[in-house]
Amino acid sequence: MSAAGTTGNAATIHRFHSAVNSGDRDLIAEAVDELVAPDLLFHAPVPMGLSGAEALKRVWEVLLRAFPDIHVTVEETISEGDKVVVRNTVTGTHRGEYQGVPPTGKTVTYSEIFIFRFANGRVAEVRGVVDVLSLLRQLGAFPS
Repeated sequence: MSAAGTTGNAATIHRFHSAVNSGDRDLIAEAVDELVAPDLLFHAPVPMGLSGAEALKRVWEVLLRAFPDIHVTVEETISEGDKVVVRNTVTGTHRGEYQGVPPTGKTVTYSEIFIFRFANGRVAEVRGVVDVLSLLRQLGAFPS
């Protein structure tokens, strides 16, 4: 892949994060439809029974319901070949049920790292590591 293609892939991820940070479910769904392959391979915790781009949409529905002001800050982006790696800091206020924890009103901050693989200009595969334990501890679900 050319350097321009690699740069374009990183720009695609940043466009997706802009949609996510809008908090607009419809805009996020449109971004998924535009930027993600329908048969996306998604290697991260996802709702059971869903796959592909629909699973990614569902993840954001769940997150926005629990953290309506969720914000993803991209700390680092690394592009090489057909892959883009991002290290993010996520913040939000717990206003809806999450993982069985009722709303607490607490503000949370957690880290995540995702590797996006591109094919034909769209995200074809995602591998993610999300610090869910830290998030759940901040919500009081686990002792610190």
